[in-house]
Amino acid sequence: MAKEYTLDVSKRDLTNKGGIKQIRKSGKIPGVYYSFDSKSSIPFSIDIKNLRDAQKSGSRIFNINVGSKKRTVLFKSVQYHPVTDEILHIDLYGIKMDQAVTVSVSVTLVGTPKGVQEQGGTLIQGLNELDIECLPGDIPETIEVEIESLEIGDSMRVEDLKKMDKFEVKTSSDQILASVTQAQQEEVEDSAESDESGEAPDSSEEASDDNSEADNSKDSE
Repeated sequence: MAKEYTLDVSKRDLTNKGGIKQIRKSGKIPGVYYSFDSKSSIPFSIDIKNLRDAQKSGSRIFNINVGSKKRTVLFKSVQYHPVTDEILHIDLYGIKMDQAVTVSVSVTLVGTPKGVQEQGGTLIQGLNELDIECLPGDIPETIEVEIESLEIGDSMRVEDLKKMDKFEVKTSSDQILASVTQAQQEEVEDSAESDESGEAPDSSEEASDDNSEADNSKDSE
């Protein structure tokens, strides 16, 4: 079952760009709460430390008090600065514990493929997350995918996953989760051997061509 974590947020008035900057300077992050059963939204601010602690907690479900009412929410989106990676804005989405939601969950590959351990291949992970639909309390921390049986040339797709009772995978079934390919080192070695077997250009011919171009240039003058 997904862990719950309490976020300390403060309701705020809608502000202009300057007001938003002032909120960030005070060590807080602006955000907006969206209700699952209403088109209305509530602007709030949250202390940056509290937000970072929440992100590190491993929780997917959060409790907040906005507008004198306790609400259960999920992170809808987190906006980061493109250069500094600082958090600029956060959106929270209100949920009901008995109503299914769609969320992204990380993928963990379990085991070492036979194609890597015995055949010298290279493992490639195609997806780091899967979109799933389930009740909020059933959101897993990660989805484990066993890959020991994969040999060189094999791949595992979303459609190959075992059906789960508590959630339904929404990611396209033809997406590749993991594959094992020939090691790139072999290709590099083959390329190097090919280069060594080739003949080096005749430096005297290059010098002759350079002199010829110089002579032609003088003649044209």
